[in-house]
Amino acid sequence: MNILVENKKQLKKFIKKYKSEDSILIPISCDNNKHPVDNKLSLLYVQLLNGEEFILPFDHSETLNIDIPNLESDTRKYTYDRKRLNHFIKLDNVIDVNLMHYMGTNLPLSVETIDTNAHNFFNMRYYKKENINTIIPVLKHLEYCRELAKVVKDTITKYNEYVNVSYNNEILDNLTYIESNGLQTTTELVYSEYNVFTSTGRPSNRFGGTNFAALNKKDGSRKPYISRFKNGVLVEMDYDAYHLRLIADKIDYKFPDGSVHEHMSKFYGCDYQESKNRSFQYLYGHIPIEVIQINPFFSKVHDYINIIWDDYKSKEFIVSDIYSKKIYRKNLTDMNANKLFNYTIQLMETENNMKALSNLISKIKDYKSKLVLYSYDSFLFDFNMEDGLDYLKKVKKILEQDGKYPVKVSWGLNYHEMKDITEKFI
Repeated sequence: MNILVENKKQLKKFIKKYKSEDSILIPISCDNNKHPVDNKLSLLYVQLLNGEEFILPFDHSETLNIDIPNLESDTRKYTYDRKRLNHFIKLDNVIDVNLMHYMGTNLPLSVETIDTNAHNFFNMRYYKKENINTIIPVLKHLEYCRELAKVVKDTITKYNEYVNVSYNNEILDNLTYIESNGLQTTTELVYSEYNVFTSTGRPSNRFGGTNFAALNKKDGSRKPYISRFKNGVLVEMDYDAYHLRLIADKIDYKFPDGSVHEHMSKFYGCDYQESKNRSFQYLYGHIPIEVIQINPFFSKVHDYINIIWDDYKSKEFIVSDIYSKKIYRKNLTDMNANKLFNYTIQLMETENNMKALSNLISKIKDYKSKLVLYSYDSFLFDFNMEDGLDYLKKVKKILEQDGKYPVKVSWGLNYHEMKDITEKFI
């Protein structure tokens, strides 16, 4: 096979061509059942857009294996899953075609039928054996990669106009960073895997049979998660009345300092908990006319819902504020004004979190403490005491974005038994 790159001379020839042409990159891991952070790269298939093909072998039984070379270049690279590629080889200027397709259709690409009969045979017969991909014949991997490359090329042709560079770079790289840190349990280090291809754009997060986005606070599901450090604790920061504050910022409503729910209780004539329940009920459901008349916040919310609904119907799409993501009417079914508003709330939440993460990660990556989980309105850190209280103050300040979105802070020896320590930061 002359497309195999197995020595320095072949590698030099490949690099020269690779750096002069845009290309498609398809990583083949040693074990499809392992998380990419806990995995190795077996092969890398590279197809230049002019059609020329190469296979770089790093860990395969049939080949002379080479070290992973420096593949940074000024050319554009396309891949099916940028986040997965990131875990093996971190490169700039890589376009995720699955995300490209999703931006145009609000659906992920489907590639489940591409596996060859050989892949299916090996995976069924040797399902208990690790690193199966290192013994599946290289020719069969080539067959698979060629089929996937066809899907990639077809997607580029049809959906190239939907590339959203901010989503492609910032959001996928932010989630790569969190995944790479893993979560320590009482028995092992485990990894989460974020999926951005959801109907509303709010990432789901599951891997290995665990839904990390839905770890129950009450049934003990969180108890096995602990710090990896001998002198460490888990620290959670979660936004207070986050969706209400996000919407207030959008509709130019100024909440007074202090509790949002206490402020709203004055309009309802009820206690804190009932106020909280009512506000969320109105935000995600129907706003009664009497609430619109007595509550200036929900009066503005009502007007905003009508504005975005009219925009959606007249323009056939709406655009998100931070990353300019378009939600197309043609891609959504059974939509109404309230449902569209709920979509925009989740989109605001996701994009504001990602903006905060982009700012945060660059400032904390050199500390020993690690950001290990992000879920909707909260962030979980594996805190090394050596980083000190200043680290937590820095994180809190960045997440709060000049005080616009206050966070509550709690910590504990495990994720189930967490104690509120917000007052220590006042």
